[in-house]
Amino acid sequence: MEEERKRKKRRKKKKKGLKIAIGIISILILGVAAYAFSVFHSVTATLDKTHEPLNRTVSEKRSTKVDLEKKDPISILLMGVDQRGADRGRSDSLVLITVNPINKSMKMVSIPRDTRTKIVGKGTTDKINHAYAFGGIDMAVNTVENFLDVPIDYYVEVNMESFRDIVDAVGGVTVDNDLDFTYEGQHFTKGKLHLNGAEALRYSRMRKLDPRGDFGRQMRQRQILEAVIKEGASVKSLANYGDILDVIGDNVRTNLTFDQMKDIQSNYKEATGNSEQIQISGSGEKIDGIYYYAVPESERTRLSNLLKEHLNIK
Repeated sequence: MEEERKRKKRRKKKKKGLKIAIGIISILILGVAAYAFSVFHSVTATLDKTHEPLNRTVSEKRSTKVDLEKKDPISILLMGVDQRGADRGRSDSLVLITVNPINKSMKMVSIPRDTRTKIVGKGTTDKINHAYAFGGIDMAVNTVENFLDVPIDYYVEVNMESFRDIVDAVGGVTVDNDLDFTYEGQHFTKGKLHLNGAEALRYSRMRKLDPRGDFGRQMRQRQILEAVIKEGASVKSLANYGDILDVIGDNVRTNLTFDQMKDIQSNYKEATGNSEQIQISGSGEKIDGIYYYAVPESERTRLSNLLKEHLNIK
């Protein structure tokens, strides 16, 4: 009898212990679910804030709209805008990306900001980065489309001033610097550098001390962007996701919807592992004392044909 009572007591303790364990696990699951919902809600709210459609549904250089679920090749224009205060600014960094998920490849064309071209909608010939200052996102997109004679499906505009806040939000970034230089009182040595937000902004803005000129600056800007993405995707950044989303909401604009971003992440991510950097060949010239980057028609045709082939456009 005594032994039977002891066994019943042990079973009750086990059941009680099991209930406590189940209770703790349930609380943890609910906590994680609540956190995940909070993150999801915050992300969707931020992306709603960043969403800014173009004044068109499809590019005139396409016969039909791209289908992300069918893995149609796409193009994305990245614009780094040097906006300060009430000044709209200029798109000092322009990179056209084409992504082909079928052959799993990506091409990135850096367009020098001083490139002389027709400003679509303005009726003048000027530096390509002035298109944004004259007519905002739509004029900038239309001008780049006309310059390269290829469709632009999506754009992402980033305020370059936000580099500082974004970098600080992810805890700084590490870059591999290939040029020893001093800019705005900050000395940047060759090799691996860990930069905070203010340092990253100076690092990405220097141009005149680089023998490669605007190409060198664009390379450093890409380094910062890639490092930010790498740090932002790390586990340690989860604690700062609120700060990161706040900066994105205030400083990024795009015509991509949340669903389109998810489709691209799902169907196009393998192409990012095989990327090709393309520079535009040209030469500097002065017209009425103003410096321009002149791109021969033959070079524009070469680039256009290359990109059309990558986008499966005949």
